[in-house]
Amino acid sequence: MTDPHRSVSPAELKNMLHDGAEIALLDVREAGQFGESHLLFATPLPYSRLELDAFRLVPRKSARIVLCDDGYTGIAAGAAAKLQALGYTDVALLNGGIRAWAAARYSLFRGVNVPSKTLGELVEHACHTPRITAQELVRMQEAGEDFIIVDGRPFNEYQKMNIPGGICCPNAELPYRIATLAPNPKTKIVVNCAGRTRSIIGAQTLINFGVANPVVALENGTQGWYLADLKLEKQATRRYPDKIDPASLPAARAAAERLMQRFNIRAVAATEVSTWLQDQTRTTYLCDVRTPEEFARDAIRGSVHAPGGQLIQATDQWAAVRHARVVLIDSDGVRAPVVASWLIQLGYDVSVLQEGIHSGLRVPAVEMVALPELPQITAVALKEALESKRATAIDLNYSMDYRRAHVPGTRWSNRAKINTDVRKISGPLVLIADDVGVAQLAATELRTGGRSDIRILDGGVAAWKAADFPTEASPAKPADEECIDHLFFVHDRHAGNRAAMLQYLAWETGLLAQLDAQERAEFNVTAL
Repeated sequence: MTDPHRSVSPAELKNMLHDGAEIALLDVREAGQFGESHLLFATPLPYSRLELDAFRLVPRKSARIVLCDDGYTGIAAGAAAKLQALGYTDVALLNGGIRAWAAARYSLFRGVNVPSKTLGELVEHACHTPRITAQELVRMQEAGEDFIIVDGRPFNEYQKMNIPGGICCPNAELPYRIATLAPNPKTKIVVNCAGRTRSIIGAQTLINFGVANPVVALENGTQGWYLADLKLEKQATRRYPDKIDPASLPAARAAAERLMQRFNIRAVAATEVSTWLQDQTRTTYLCDVRTPEEFARDAIRGSVHAPGGQLIQATDQWAAVRHARVVLIDSDGVRAPVVASWLIQLGYDVSVLQEGIHSGLRVPAVEMVALPELPQITAVALKEALESKRATAIDLNYSMDYRRAHVPGTRWSNRAKINTDVRKISGPLVLIADDVGVAQLAATELRTGGRSDIRILDGGVAAWKAADFPTEASPAKPADEECIDHLFFVHDRHAGNRAAMLQYLAWETGLLAQLDAQERAEFNVTAL
């Protein structure tokens, strides 16, 4: 059967990626598959969540979109039909998927957030960001030197493992809060993360901002510390102060203004942003870069929360359209300029909203897709149905969560492969998912495949546990090759796997060697 969707060749896509116009390259495979091998500027939009995340990642329906998969499964063609049904009008497929891209001798990349990771390596190379080793930090500790360790990751990541004595302060918060954390300009500031990128970006952020303190990055972060046979802390609670010293704000704002001038970043009025949001020829993202608590308290309706440090670290989680406009919002005139100074180096058209949350800007909420309701079944009824073999339960949660704890007798699956997985199963199906939308999308797939007797467990696994019913673990099931939603080489490093840590650090440092001249030119790294 002939594929009805328009396709582009690898050479055509290569030209599209570097023609300077907006483009969203969406890889619709699951997270583990994407992380094993993908195009540099591809954004992951897993088929299992396609309709849930499409409008957020690509808010303009006339945006130029290219979808890719592995070249074998045809999942991109199915995704194209779904996007067209949502109203997207310019959707094409990469002919032959990543298989054809590799055959054309273009590079494929492992890992996640690769453009942002590449930025970190380019910054270190261009700016010669100062760094110290774990052994040097130990010497400083033993000598009683005047220093502070700040961890540039979000609090949930910091709590997994941190350098002893380190304080959680995500990178975009550093310039705003550092004068409160380190009021003495002679105090040395050591910035760390789990690996390399946020250590480099955090340290260089403070240097670019012009802080008087000496600043260094901790080479290889917590992984370098662990590999040096040093002990990490876990579940630490130290974090940045909620309030800053008001006396530090004027100087911080002046430094932020200088940063905007150096990077030629515009401050735009709410009226201009409102006009941009109505423009059908350009894509505009509106991102609030403050802390979760601040966003929850007084966000502009229609904006999205994108904590500044993470927006730099994982830009593709918020903005799938390359060369789109990104408007950043804060409440202080410090954090948005800092984040903008990095996004512009990633190739985005970045502006800062004048007066931030006090600008009076009002925008429509992000469109949400309407999904069909599913009939529910209680935990008690499901237990009876499973014991009497009157139904089969399918768990759609993250594969690693399934391995840790699932309803006994259930099978694990994913929207991308559920019709294949249930092909030999007869009778009613009960879907289990913490995210109801994931179950609803899987149900639409099942209905397309001819299944109609489908229910969802009301409350998911949590409801099963609340009913005091036991769960079971299966550390090896599903098998590794079936866990298409999990990237082992990235996650295993957090579990004390030294080989995975070394592999991960080698991957980061090797990114620059994979770039061709056109890819490298997409980054605008500036050494101040």
